[in-house]
Parts: sequence; structure tokens; C-alpha cells
Amino acid sequence: MPDFTADLASADDETIREALRHSEVPALLPALAAALRDPSLVPEHLQPNPADILDPNGGLDPVALAEARQLGFAALCRLRDEGIEAAVAPTADELRPLLGYVAAGAPVDHYVELLREELALGEDLRAPSWSLADLAPDRTFRVAVIGAGMSGLLAAHRLRQAGLDVVVVEKNDDVGGTWFENTYPGCRVDVANLFYSYSFAQRADWPDHFSPQGVLLDYFRGIADDLGLRALIRFGTEVTAVELEDTTMAWTLQLSGPDGREEALVVDAVVSAVGQLNRPNLPDIPGLERFTGPAFHSARWDHDVDLAGKRVAVIGTGASAAQFIPPVAEQAAELTIFQRTPAWFLPTPDYHDAVSEPVAWLMREVPGYANWFRFWVFWRNVEGFLGAATVDPDWAGDPASVGELNELVRVMLVDYLETELGDAPDLLATAVPDYPPFAKRFIRDNGIWARTLKRDDVHLVTDRIEAIEPDGVRTADGTVHEADVIIYGTGFKASDFLTPMKVVGRGGVDLHERWGGDARAHVGITLPGFPNLFLLYGPNTNIVANGSITYFSECEVHYIGEVLRYLVATGARAAEPTTEAHDAWNARIDAGNAERAWGVSTVHSWYRNATGRTAQNWPFSLLEYWEVTRSFDPADHLIH
Repeated sequence: MPDFTADLASADDETIREALRHSEVPALLPALAAALRDPSLVPEHLQPNPADILDPNGGLDPVALAEARQLGFAALCRLRDEGIEAAVAPTADELRPLLGYVAAGAPVDHYVELLREELALGEDLRAPSWSLADLAPDRTFRVAVIGAGMSGLLAAHRLRQAGLDVVVVEKNDDVGGTWFENTYPGCRVDVANLFYSYSFAQRADWPDHFSPQGVLLDYFRGIADDLGLRALIRFGTEVTAVELEDTTMAWTLQLSGPDGREEALVVDAVVSAVGQLNRPNLPDIPGLERFTGPAFHSARWDHDVDLAGKRVAVIGTGASAAQFIPPVAEQAAELTIFQRTPAWFLPTPDYHDAVSEPVAWLMREVPGYANWFRFWVFWRNVEGFLGAATVDPDWAGDPASVGELNELVRVMLVDYLETELGDAPDLLATAVPDYPPFAKRFIRDNGIWARTLKRDDVHLVTDRIEAIEPDGVRTADGTVHEADVIIYGTGFKASDFLTPMKVVGRGGVDLHERWGGDARAHVGITLPGFPNLFLLYGPNTNIVANGSITYFSECEVHYIGEVLRYLVATGARAAEPTTEAHDAWNARIDAGNAERAWGVSTVHSWYRNATGRTAQNWPFSLLEYWEVTRSFDPADHLIH
């Protein structure tokens, strides 16, 4: 019997072979090649097929898989039997053939440094290469970070590494941001754990493939503890206004503390890490205030409300609602779901699954496997789906798709819905979207959605909601769907960047008045007229077809560090992008989004703001964003 409690040094052959049977070869072989410094472990004939991006083994046939795992077995036995100390950090030259293997022949030269950072094998290549003490030992420089969620903790860590004086202001009583606030049943991430984590703080012992809210919150709490960041954070404190003093270029933050006491904080720079998904959006439906029973938004879940035996109405079928609806159905006596627009469901069989013992053993015992596994997920997503989201202007196929690859994805997703709901034709008719894949956010599903809809005590309503009545929800056909509880799964005010803070820049200009509901920024981070104000998860830095927001935040924080390094090194006080650079950047972004499914589709989506512009999404490759955030170009900026 395999013994997955054994470490590699004491594991028997049976344990190793059984673990390898569960391995993903495109991660296994380069991990072992790096550990043994043996490039023969990544032979060309065992390369993954780039066309099979959905296959975790890259389309290798059974014969090739058997050969690859035998190579892995021999390599692990060498490590075990010869007591070889695994190599930790391969050089760029050593890494190039390994990356080339995973990339299946695609050119990787431009990616080498990016991917070395993502792998983070034994070194933190994204740590600042400068410090205030070295560049300007007599200068003080204070930065306020607003928010202690994923991006805020990252910014605080990196800026403190550079020797800056950092203070973090957090409105909640703990770190974690969205993972602290969203406690609804079923809440979990829809990005694989290894990818939804910092490159410098990877962990190999995630208990689930896609972590539930509590596990992610514990991860960020652990980061705050391990890095000593809590000492920098002022909890229970909200920023109500941020204002620039033109002569000194200092920013004053107006704070409201836990006891309601008002206070001013003066700093040299401000990093907004408030995110986009932090202000719940209640729908504009007449009569919301008339309902006599409990009603709440999923992001402000009322755990005092017992749903057992209740008639529950859920308004919305987006990402959050799709997660909490199945557990609510288990509790409620009757559940009525109001759907405005159906979603595309992405089949993910292991979405709710714990990591198996063999996979956990591989992550723990095979040197570098967790890092290479993370990279393998990264590479399959780095550009993998971007082509499928690209508009073909000559496309003459199904109007619900925008090109040949997009149509292939659509057909695959329709097949999945037909498999899940083929025995319920009425439900199937309401489930297939009439818009292209990638125009709205995908929802991961392991079959639980269809099982929930097919319950006798669950009803799906697609008629338009006309009003909320004291005893339920009235639809356009005049029916009042009676309910004891209403839950709003209606998303967030994602386009209302930096609200409800008042932000005043040079010359007394109010940022929200300047934006007029159409937020834009240079590189998604900086703004003309607002020197030394930096945005994380700002306009057009959301990803749809590739990547993870954690990756984007790491790129953005690096860029902020480069701007501040320039200021410290030159003695300048502040920098802001020129209007010309800002406008040119946004023109390019708009043109890029017009070439993607989400930019041409008319379906309602949080990707678009009130003006109809795609203010959220990044339309290009992850490499391109990495490249533009590597360095700071003073020629595109006003320096004060």
C-alpha cells in the first residue's frame, strides 16, 4: 500500500509510482530537470501540445504519458537513493530549455525573466532592488496604503522592503479585503489556488484545488503575521477624503477612526488598494424598502437569518449567486431564483474537491513541483484563451460567437449545458446564453448548478422583475412570487472606482467629477493632475481570458516602486503622467477592447461602465503588461 505520510527519503517505489500516476507531466519533468540540472528529462518528443490547453497533461497520449512518468520515477529514485540535494534556483540559461519544453516550441525568449519571477524558485526576484537608505539616507518618504486586502498587503510589504515609511489604513477589523467581507455560503475562489497566491509566498499544502473563503482569509492573515505587517495597519479606520497640497505635493488623508474620531494623515504618496469588488450593488428595482422580511446582499450576508423552512427569493445568477444558491437550496423550504441573463458555465469537475493524498505528496515531496505546477497553470492561461476571445471581423458563423476559436469554445460550453440539462428541456432553453463566451465572466461548475435547478423545491424565473412587494417579488406578468427572505446576488459597483472617498488633486480638481463615471488611468495606475496617487486594480486591469489579479497586482506594485525609486534618486517630490501619455494609453486600450468579445457584445456586464465603455478589462497579453510595468519613463510624466 502506498504511504503518503512518508517523505521522499523514506518513500517506497509503490508510493512514488502511485503519486506519479496523479502527476501532471508538463510540471513534473521540468521540476525534476531543474532539481537535477538534467535537461535530458524534458525531451522534445514528450512536449505538451499547445492546442490541448484544456488537458492537464498537454495532450500526451497514453504511451507518451507512461514514458514520461517512468522518466519521473527514475529521477525521483535518484534523488531518494543517492541523497542528491536538489538545485534551487536555475539560471536564465538553465531555465530557457525547460520553459521551451512547457511552451511546446513557442518562442520564450521574451518570457524568460517574467517566468523566472513567476516560478520563484529559491529567490524573490520581484523584491525591490533599491532602498531609501542607499539612495537618499537623509530623506524621509511616507506612503499611505488604503486597504489591507490582497493588493494592499502586497504594496505594504514591497514598499517597506524598499525602506519607505508605510502606514496602511483599513476600514475593516482584519486583513483580507473581499475575503474578509464575503462570508456567504459556498464562497470560494474561481482561480486555482497556486495561481491565486503571491509569487514570493507560494504554499504547497493547499487543502482544496479552489480554496473556500476561510482558507484564503487564513492565507492573507498568515501573510500579515509572517511578514510583520499588522504593526503598519490602522484597523477600523476609513478614509473619507484624500487631498493634495499643491505647493508641497503632500497628500492629506481625512480619516474616521473606530470611535468616530476624525483625524488627518499627511503623506508623500498614496496607494489606493480598495479594489473594485468592495461596494455591493443593490438593484434599481422599485419597492426595495417595502419588503417586510429580512433582505440582504450576498456581500453583507446576515448570518442571524435562519433560512430553514423559509421561502427564499434570490435575485441574480452571477458568480456569487451561483456559489451560494446551491447551499441555500439545501436549507430553504422553497427557493425562487430570478435570472436576467444566463451565464456560461465552465466545466470544472474538481471545483469543490480536496487535493488528493497523492497530489499533496507530489506538491510536498517533489522539489519544485508546486512551483512548476503553478507555472504550468500560468502558461496555459497566459495567452491560451486570448485568441478565443478575439473578434474576427470576417466571421460569418453563428452570431452568438465572434470567430472560429470563440465558436469552438461556445460549442464546447453548449455541449456541457446540454449534458447537464438535456433531461430538463425547459431549463435548458433558459440556460444557453445568446452572447459570445468571454463577454461576461465565466462561472465554474462541477454539475451542482444543474442539480440545484432540477430540484422540485427550486424555481427559475426569467420574467423581468417589475417591483418588490411587502410579501415578495412581482414580475412583469403580474405574478407576485411570495418570499420570506430576499437575497440580492447582484454584484458590486465595480466601475465606481475609489468611491465613496472624495479625491482632490492639483488645482482643486475633484477626481470623480473629472471622470464623470468613466474612470481611466495611465497604465491603469496613475492619473494626470494627481501626482503620487497610485491605483491598484485600477481601470482596465481586470483579466478575463488570461491570468490572475494577483499577477497584475505584483506588476503594478513593481511599477509603483520604480516611480518612487526615481523620485528618491533624483530628489524630486512627485510625478504624474502627462495628459498626452494618458490619452494615448487609453486610446490603445479602447482599440484593444474593441477587438475582444467583451468589447463588441451588447450583453449587460459589470465589465462596462455607465457610459457603455469597457472600463475594467485588459485586452492584451500578460507579457505586455509585465513589460510596461518594468520601468518608469520620466519622459511621459510631469516631474515636480
